Parts: sequence; C-alpha cells; structure tokens
Amino acid sequence: MKTYSSKASAFFVMMLCAFSLTLFGLPKSVQAEFGSAEKQEIEILIEKFIQNNPDILRDALTKLAQAEALAAQQAAMAMVLDDAGDPFIGAEDASLTIYEFSDYNCGYCKRIFPDLMAVLEQEPSVRLVVKEFPILAESSVLGARAAIAAQRQGKFPAFHAEMMEWRGKLDAGAIDRMTKKVGLDRQQLQRDMSDPATDFILNRTRQAASAFDLRGTPALIIGDNVIPGAISQSEILNLIKQAQADKNS
Repeated sequence: MKTYSSKASAFFVMMLCAFSLTLFGLPKSVQAEFGSAEKQEIEILIEKFIQNNPDILRDALTKLAQAEALAAQQAAMAMVLDDAGDPFIGAEDASLTIYEFSDYNCGYCKRIFPDLMAVLEQEPSVRLVVKEFPILAESSVLGARAAIAAQRQGKFPAFHAEMMEWRGKLDAGAIDRMTKKVGLDRQQLQRDMSDPATDFILNRTRQAASAFDLRGTPALIIGDNVIPGAISQSEILNLIKQAQADKNS
C-alpha cells in the first residue's frame, strides 16, 4: 500500500472533500456537464481512499476536533479577560492576573481565601480578579451584587475580606453590618447593586463559566490553566511561576 506523509494525507483528504462538496453543490445545469460515469468514478475514488486509509481520515477528524476545542477555549478565555467592572484586589496594572469564580456561601471559597491573600502579599506583581459567580443561594446573589457595588466605591478588598471571614448566616442584615464596618456609603451601594451594569457583569460571568463548563466554586484561572476546586498556596505559586515563564518565553 502506498504511504503518505501526515500533512500530505490530510491535505489530500481535504482536497477530496472540498472537490466533492464543490461538485455536488454546483447547480444541476453545471453538474450536467459531468457524465454519470465521471461522477461515479469520483465517488469510487473517494470511497476507496477512505477505505484504504481509515487512519488518515480519523487523524484528520481528530485534528479538526482539537482545533475546534482550542477555538472554543480561546473564546471562553476572551470572556474571562473581559473584566471591566469586576471587583479586584491588587495593582490594576499588575503583570499577571488570577481570576477566581467565587460564591460568598461557598465554604471552599472561604478556605482558599487566606491562601490567595498570602499569595498576593508574596507576589506584588499579581492581582486577583473575583468573578462573582453566585450559584449556591439567593443570598449569594445579594452578596455578589454588594461586592460589585463595593468595587465602585474603591473598598472591595476590605468588604471582600469581611464577607469571606463571615461565619454566620449571610443575609441583608449581615451585609448591612459589614457595609457599615468598612465605611461604604449605604445609599450609593443600594443604587449600584440594582444598576443594570451590575446585571451585565453577573451575566457576563455566568456566560464565561458556562463556556468553561464550570459548575462549582471556587475555580481559578491562572495563565492558561483552569483549575476547578480549591488548591493549596504552594500550588497557586507554582502555577503563577509557570504562567510568568510562559508569558516571558
């Protein structure tokens, strides 16, 4: 059996498919110029090639699937990187950003919070963008709205810490107490919580989570790595080093 290089084989498959689609997609008046015998020869040629080279077709389809998966991941990442209005901790011009999908009723989010704060202290060139992803309860939505609103007053880091360290029932009363503690303007907070821009930010995060098929919290994105679930401080630092190396390579 004659062998082909992988590139030549893939090219031949694409050419055959393209020719077939072109031929049989032409108007009938044009197709009529080809005799039935000629069209049958083309069909036989394609069929024989596929039968004699199943691995080539399978490889071509695998590469196509991989390319489509990569394109989907890039589109999902673009949604995450669109972070205007998302609350964050750290320098706005940081060289590396960690994205965290988080819910204020999530015990694992509360558990990873001290590690993330320690990482930011060790790595001043890194910032944390919190993608408010309230999926566990109605009060989660209330907390997420308040966090986005606190960002507008420039007091998100202190408010976020209060929310993450809160161990009682999260409700409007608890949020109000934390609002007063960190010195937020309550009336402005209420206006910003119900602002359509806040709805936009929350919907954008839901779409990004859906694109990555994220169904729980926390979930971290560090460089090109998507990590569902809580990980240790050392693991976060290692992923930061990897992302920084990839960026500088």
